[in-house]
Amino acid sequence: MRRWEAQGTLSVTRSAGGQRLIDVTELSRRLADRRQARSDRPVVAQSARNRFTGIVTRVDRDGVAAVVEVVSGPHRLVSMMTAEAAEELDLQVGDEAICVVKATNVVVEVPARSGGQGVR
Repeated sequence: MRRWEAQGTLSVTRSAGGQRLIDVTELSRRLADRRQARSDRPVVAQSARNRFTGIVTRVDRDGVAAVVEVVSGPHRLVSMMTAEAAEELDLQVGDEAICVVKATNVVVEVPARSGGQGVR
């Protein structure tokens, strides 16, 4: 925001104590301009390798969060995101979507062996 202020692309006032005060509509406008500028630059490479193209089958939103379900072949992917993100993506049941999965942890579990024996 300091950079935007210095460039003159964001109007900033100062409080009596010297803190920067930014009008929320001004900030929203600037962020919308930034998103619009980036929309003409498609992603050509990324580090995530697990990409699932599918169809949105459920979108449940409340005031804060959204649950989005996508079916991709035999796979059902469920994403928790902010309601704002789901709104910005304008997700609707029946839309095509790409789920990108990049996990930092993978948990491996071993079921009980037949005969009731546990892990050795």
